[in-house]
Amino acid sequence: MKTLFRLPLFGIVLLFFLACELNDDNAVPKDLKINDFIWKGMNLYYLWQEDVNNLSNDRFSNQDELNDFLAGYNNPTNLFQDLRVDPSIDRFSVIFSDYRALEGALSGTTDNNGVDFGLRYLNNSTTNIFGWVRYILPNSDASENNVHRGDIFYAINGTPLTINNYQSLLANQTYTLNFADYNNGSIVPNGESVTLTKTPYSENPVYITNVVSTGSHTIGYLMYNGFYPNFETQLNVAIAQLQAQNITDLVLDLRYNSGGSIGTATRLASMITGQFMGQLFAKEQWNDKAQDYLEENNPTDLLNFFTTQISNGNAINNLNLSRVYVLTSKSTASASELVINGLAPYIDVVQIGDATTGKNVGSITLYDSVDFKKEGSNPSHKYAMQPIVLKIVNSEGFGDYPAGLPADYLLLEDLGNLDVLGSETEPLFNEAINQITASGRKIQSPLRTFQHFKDSKSLRNLQNQMYKDQVPNGISDMLKNK
Repeated sequence: MKTLFRLPLFGIVLLFFLACELNDDNAVPKDLKINDFIWKGMNLYYLWQEDVNNLSNDRFSNQDELNDFLAGYNNPTNLFQDLRVDPSIDRFSVIFSDYRALEGALSGTTDNNGVDFGLRYLNNSTTNIFGWVRYILPNSDASENNVHRGDIFYAINGTPLTINNYQSLLANQTYTLNFADYNNGSIVPNGESVTLTKTPYSENPVYITNVVSTGSHTIGYLMYNGFYPNFETQLNVAIAQLQAQNITDLVLDLRYNSGGSIGTATRLASMITGQFMGQLFAKEQWNDKAQDYLEENNPTDLLNFFTTQISNGNAINNLNLSRVYVLTSKSTASASELVINGLAPYIDVVQIGDATTGKNVGSITLYDSVDFKKEGSNPSHKYAMQPIVLKIVNSEGFGDYPAGLPADYLLLEDLGNLDVLGSETEPLFNEAINQITASGRKIQSPLRTFQHFKDSKSLRNLQNQMYKDQVPNGISDMLKNK
């Protein structure tokens, strides 16, 4: 992406003039309405807008020229894909033909059989993979069918998993997991299987809350698996429970948390601390056009501050800690990384596990309306986009970690020794306890076998997003008033 710069005043006026020339809705044929919405939303907000020739501000001089271009696409999804930069740069922008599915995924609601799993390569293979159960969602089909953390499956419906077939096999509404045993570093089929069916499921990301006392330390443990705004009350209650037990230390388990709301991440950081209210947690960097307008008209829309309230207005419970221990893995991404990076300038953040994913960009939901918000959206279709629109950095301006945030203490999950999540003997939590108590004990990390490939949240696409909760008001006002 080109370096962000500030447009001079005449540049802003020119962009507004061009926007007016390309905003005559009466000149858009009915069959091009969806395509028109896609182009204009991407032209205004897409982070890499200036790097895509067909999104250039001077690409089309009037609506008729834009219509001629849009008419070349019969499928709106194909247009959206062609307006993106190379997938090696933008891996996360998506479009949905039904925004209800998009909204559900962002809030943690998906078709789900209750198995949260990881996928790894078989040793000495670049194509063959297998799955392992990371945790089971309560009151799901899997919870009622004797599926447990640590179970290994090598095939679906009798077909061994590969990097070429896993998506189609795991996309089925009902499928059979074919299990295997972990035997001295080998994956050996054992003839057992279970058939599971997906149903709509809303996942409470507050998975485990626990307190362990050892010596002079009262250690709180919180496994948190997704930054879903609809569950902020449950998160706030969990923090209150830890607060009531006067914890001296916190172990925040984000190893399976691949992201979510920037606002919720900011509020979690505020719960962990409490002594920095009103100070800058993170700042956003948009494309040149959006960045300049926001800086001129509504600069606070670019800033995220430590806060005193959750999204419903209730007061935040906070722990006032000066150090936090965070458990991470290759699945720890986006908003999880934001919490780690955003807290780092203020308190000690001790990271245990594996390096994180390395995702520092965020998205917004765009609907087909005059200001791209849901209210007033076109009733004739349900298309909505979730394009990448911003990069986010901490209060010191740091936000470049393409290889992920490295662990201070490397400790990989060993399929032969997973143990129960939240228990004192579970290896990653146990290592955090050792670091807190300075006991000197250290569990030997396994060799880096069975390389990480994917996980269930990344397969659901939107559950590995980091997103802003709504379109910035400043740009919306510009669109309404121009």
